[in-house]
Amino acid sequence: MKFASIRLIARDIKAVVGFYEEVTGKRADWLAPVFAEIVTPTAAVAVGSAETVALFKEGSAEPAANRTAIIEFQVTDVDAEFARLKGQVEVVHEPKNLPWGNRAVQFRDPEGTLVSLYTPVTDAAKQRFGSR
Repeated sequence: MKFASIRLIARDIKAVVGFYEEVTGKRADWLAPVFAEIVTPTAAVAVGSAETVALFKEGSAEPAANRTAIIEFQVTDVDAEFARLKGQVEVVHEPKNLPWGNRAVQFRDPEGTLVSLYTPVTDAAKQRFGSR
């Protein structure tokens, strides 16, 4: 099994896609007017408009309702990414070291989903992520 993507359902698909383009530095591929994805080397962030929910099951997903997941991106330098993004996105917390060995910053996307950027900083974290 291969983890392929995480899909967000958005009220304002253009704003959400624009946010993830800014964070990742990659342009989205618009596969339909109601669906876009940003492909990274390990997985994709897919964004569907609220209208796409009916293609699966009406009411099975709801935009702007996530309060359990955090979308995480490993970056080379979390402090540099924070400096680049801090005036453009809603900051939840500034860069700080976490007990499991990562230095992380968190933002919210335009519909409230938490997004974390992190850099492994301890030897154990670097080894865990193969960044030695």
